Amino acid sequence: MRAKLSNCVIMASLLGVALLVFALPGPNMAFDPYGRGASTHDSITKMALLQIVTETCRTVIEKTGDVFSPTGPSQDELVQACLGPTAKGDVSSAKFRSAIRDITVQNGLVDHDFDSSAPHHFHSETFLEGRGLILEGMLAIKANIREENFMAVRETLGRILHTLQDFYSHSNWVELGKKEPYINLIRPDLPLENLADVNTPTCRDCDSETCPNPILPDILREKKLTSGYFGVYSSIKPHGKCSHGGDDDLTSTAVPRGGISKDDRRSDNVALQEAAVKIATAASLQLLEDIRSAAGDRDFLRMMGIARSSVLCFVIDTTGSMSDDIEEARSVVNEIIDSKKGTQDEPSEYILVPFNDPGMNNFTSLTLLGTHLRNQTDSS
Repeated sequence: MRAKLSNCVIMASLLGVALLVFALPGPNMAFDPYGRGASTHDSITKMALLQIVTETCRTVIEKTGDVFSPTGPSQDELVQACLGPTAKGDVSSAKFRSAIRDITVQNGLVDHDFDSSAPHHFHSETFLEGRGLILEGMLAIKANIREENFMAVRETLGRILHTLQDFYSHSNWVELGKKEPYINLIRPDLPLENLADVNTPTCRDCDSETCPNPILPDILREKKLTSGYFGVYSSIKPHGKCSHGGDDDLTSTAVPRGGISKDDRRSDNVALQEAAVKIATAASLQLLEDIRSAAGDRDFLRMMGIARSSVLCFVIDTTGSMSDDIEEARSVVNEIIDSKKGTQDEPSEYILVPFNDPGMNNFTSLTLLGTHLRNQTDSS
């Protein structure tokens, strides 16, 4: 466990668990941002986050020999259970709502900030480039967790989850009959295989608004991976290639017309859209599990807003002339400990740093405290 002087605070608020519904409108190039009865990036992300948080909390509690048993469905009850049976008092869920918002805002902003970037959405068969964004983001996340830069972690996490989820909506993965996530997208040691090259036609022409599965039979038989082309300003695309589809995609008016995106639900793609949502949710959970494994349960929950308060430090001058003050300090310390015991504000650790030197000033005291904390870190 790492301890830092900046983490030595007096009763920092406990972070809680909750969900906040937040959706950013954008162009028709991602899971339907408005809902309309369909799943969205927002709902997919939150479902995966809630599941990974619940599983992590259960693991942490059961390791202590206690039972993880939320008393109800609310997020406050979930965090109460996550803190264990000794937790009591009011539990705030505000900090986790803020963490969830950090992630979902960045997820939604991908459609705004990178609307013309094909790799951010796996458009136009940019599979290698899209996976590169995900892998680069995962490396940055793990590095920032080690540095305890959790805001940067949440922002990057939201962006790469968007790109990962778009793969299942914008490619023909589900049309190929796949039921599980494509693990190669988050594994740098596994190559992306059987990609359709730029000269290989992939779609048939669709001259109506309802053309279920326009992928060419040869592509399906050979299990070739392709994705739709997307053009906001131009309808040009390689010969025979699938389009993303929708009013915002000009390439969908060029033969082969139509599109293969499963961003929203239509009468002709219900089964494909539901499959894309299901696998995108599973893939999001898979990525989160990889990050959790690298970070460890404690730091993963801290990043997600679930943790006991930081260390509470007492630095006391034990010089003989301070005897009256020491008694008063003892009383105050006991009162603080008793009032916080078992509550959400109970520190994870108490540290007492006594010193006995009339020549010491406040700066020297803090230096002593910092040295003590470093020694604690080395021995933990």
